[in-house]
Amino acid sequence: MSIARIVEISSTSDKSFEDAVAQGVARASKTLRGIKGAWIKEQEVQVKEDKVVGYKVILKITFVLEDTA
Repeated sequence: MSIARIVEISSTSDKSFEDAVAQGVARASKTLRGIKGAWIKEQEVQVKEDKVVGYKVILKITFVLEDTA
């Protein structure tokens, strides 16, 4: 049996949504062990002078809790 936990994070990139997701998962993996998946809850672009200048995602990261026994 395994128990998982879900945390919500936000991540930004000036390149793409895919890059924002990759950066978010990479950063989360520095703190969380046992990441099993990520769900994109929201996407948003940042606009400046009528041009897209940034990409933001809100991710739900799922990771398995370690057995302490």
